[in-house]
Amino acid sequence: MRSAYRRDPCLGLGYGVSSFIAAVNVWAAGSEEQCRQVAGLLLKNRKVAVAHHELAHGNDMVGTEFEAMPGPDGRLLLNGRKEVVTNIRRADAVVMFARTDCGPGSRSHSQILVDKARIPDGRMRYLPRYSTVGMRGVQLGGMEFQDCPLPADTMVGPQGHGLETALKSFQVTRTTLVAMFTGILDTALRTTLRHLASRRLYGRPVTELPEVHSVLAATHADLLLCDAFSTVAARAIHLAPAETAIYSSAVKFFVSKVLMDAMHRLSTLLGAHFYVREGDHAIFQKLLRDNQLAGFGRAARAACQMQLLPQLPLLARRPWRGAEALPEELFRLDAELPPVPFERLAVSAGGRERLSFSLAGGLSAEPGIGRSHPEIQRVGDHLTAELRALADECERLPATELTVAASSATYDLTHRYVNVLVAAACVGLWRGNQNHHDPFLKDPAWLAAVLARIPVRPGSPPARLPGYLEQLLFDELTERHESAIGLRLVRRRLADRNQRENRPCPTPPSGRPQRVSPRRNWRPG
Repeated sequence: MRSAYRRDPCLGLGYGVSSFIAAVNVWAAGSEEQCRQVAGLLLKNRKVAVAHHELAHGNDMVGTEFEAMPGPDGRLLLNGRKEVVTNIRRADAVVMFARTDCGPGSRSHSQILVDKARIPDGRMRYLPRYSTVGMRGVQLGGMEFQDCPLPADTMVGPQGHGLETALKSFQVTRTTLVAMFTGILDTALRTTLRHLASRRLYGRPVTELPEVHSVLAATHADLLLCDAFSTVAARAIHLAPAETAIYSSAVKFFVSKVLMDAMHRLSTLLGAHFYVREGDHAIFQKLLRDNQLAGFGRAARAACQMQLLPQLPLLARRPWRGAEALPEELFRLDAELPPVPFERLAVSAGGRERLSFSLAGGLSAEPGIGRSHPEIQRVGDHLTAELRALADECERLPATELTVAASSATYDLTHRYVNVLVAAACVGLWRGNQNHHDPFLKDPAWLAAVLARIPVRPGSPPARLPGYLEQLLFDELTERHESAIGLRLVRRRLADRNQRENRPCPTPPSGRPQRVSPRRNWRPG
């Protein structure tokens, strides 16, 4: 999906992700027949939409007004509307979040799988399409039902468990969706580099100007940072599902902010040219608009902090003071993954989380890298001390500071904690891939660069890379750009009509990637 987003986020969201989001809810709680029904649609290249939220209530799903009330004849009676739904007209089926009981509380809602072919004539109408600033190619519309009867077998999972199913499914979609947006930054970075390399200022190429050089290198480091954290979190869905309630919110909170800030910095390098809608770099203005969805799609960043905050005291009392090791397959990119154990996903991690605790152990097991790369030692020492401080501070948090009314200083605790998770993921990924075929992954220089980009103080910008790391990341960026190789951690040759996206980049015995002729007629997106 990152390959699709690298070309066109609207294609990725409108024709891929919308069906994925819907299907995850069915895989998590649906009957075998419902799973077969959805799988059959997808295998026939048909689409399934998901209608969870309502305009009047946003992320407050308990306030949902759309009804699917059980009737005396055993059928469900649908009434109400869902306004902003991706691919609603193109989909053959819709997973809908509905009120199935008039009582208050979370057990008053369920999910239903609505097969459009089973809707009686005249009981459903489409609402007008919504226009948006970004993702303009994505079809957003709505449906309105009036006394629409459907069989009771359309309910996904037990009645009243709709919110629980949604919260578990969000853990999968929040983790993976924001990771897909890294494809946008890949194209934007290559687009910016190509444009600047063709221009000269003060008698030399723009890319040789110190500030430009610095921003490009730092943005490449940010892309690697996002790739590393989201990759570990995605693998945790398979290998540590009970802890995914924490990792999914952390990924959405952290990665979306880094991606949006990186795109803004690139726009400042392009200057007025980032507005241009014609020419070789015209794709940038579209990607800049489309990328804004990373910050609020499926959940806003603040909502992710809200989910992390109540779990901090539990974490402080349990694993932060000692925890068992994570499976090594979590970090080894060549290790096979088991299927996602949906039944082991939990609404809350219940104080179970091992990634943050692995940071200190990972650094102490590699004492040499701190001497060769001082940034690793500096950031590692700071964040391991942060974890100890967080354990003391969070254990004493009063109940009044675990709600939406918490102070800004308490919200900052979630940011400080997420920084530890990010660093632990990066260290674990570097240590776990010392036998990987790509020499770049084995080099501690990328680890030093990404750790240096973690904003260790909430609200402060990331530090500027040290000179030697800045040069290394810039050289890596330009070499990959000229060789048509993707900018993520694992080097893969970009697809053309004769190549497949996921073919690994061949590496000669010297340990450096093969140079190929630049693709002169390449176009972004």
